[in-house]
Amino acid sequence: MTDERAARIAEFIDPLWVRPGSRVDLGKDFDPGYRADFLRKQDGVALLETGVTLLADYQRRLAAQGTHGVLLCLQALDAGGKDGTIRHVMSGVNPQGVRVSGFKVPSTEELDHDYLWRYVRKLPARGEIGIFNRSHYEEVLVVRVHPENLDRQKLPKSAKGDDVWERRYREINDWERYLTDNGIALVKLLLNLSKEEQRIRFLRRIDEPERNWKFSAADVRERRRWDDYQRAFSEMLSATSTKWAPWYVVPADRKWFARICSAAVLAHTLIGIDPRYPTVSDETRANLATARRELETEAPKGAALDPYLAARDGRSGKKPKKGKKAHV
Repeated sequence: MTDERAARIAEFIDPLWVRPGSRVDLGKDFDPGYRADFLRKQDGVALLETGVTLLADYQRRLAAQGTHGVLLCLQALDAGGKDGTIRHVMSGVNPQGVRVSGFKVPSTEELDHDYLWRYVRKLPARGEIGIFNRSHYEEVLVVRVHPENLDRQKLPKSAKGDDVWERRYREINDWERYLTDNGIALVKLLLNLSKEEQRIRFLRRIDEPERNWKFSAADVRERRRWDDYQRAFSEMLSATSTKWAPWYVVPADRKWFARICSAAVLAHTLIGIDPRYPTVSDETRANLATARRELETEAPKGAALDPYLAARDGRSGKKPKKGKKAHV
């Protein structure tokens, strides 16, 4: 990765970045229909493919190095494009190195623990990319808009005072600082959808039979709380975008652009980690050379001793016939 390319990615995502300490009004500060002036939809497919290839390369390095993990947190209102973002952005990476976890209504077991417990259990290991399709931020979004959910969490009275949300912001910030200090980088994306685009996507789910399964009457009920969610999102962004775990607000009205932005933010984080393939010791190199010689002696008559090197270097590399010496 050249410094110039890294700088271009950083410049591209800068308008999406929520400055730590800033006071956010989501409806005024971030346009769901924004796109970069230089980019058109017809260019989007090729650019996303480039981004996916880049992510696949960095994922291999991340897994090989095995010292860092990455946690991608996706938040959005219904129909915001979380599933599509995961499917397209992660299309080229090794599935063994990625784990997706979705968080819906908490189970009885989960309600018997602290509110972060179920998220801690799904954290990525070192070398992995973990994806939270909805995340621990549900605890200051849905729970805030529907305070009856707070009652279901079996909290003591002292934990449900007027300062409950400020306290949760602090606890989440502290937890994320703990994760980053221990090598787990966070990528936090809010897919910012306009109310009109959500209406259109809901209607499509109703009008197209193959999409009916994606629609729920609860989606329309939640839509009635639009303004409440906008306030909750604004306060969440203001309180929890930190230097160690900043938020990025991705304009989601154009799916193709949202996916490019999401890939760029994830790539920016991986570039910052700069994972490397481990170097091997002299002893290991000697063992590799010994293994190579043994495997080359097993090559069938007329076959390349090392087909990979033969193809790479354009040599025949064939096993010599009996009586002839091999050229080294």
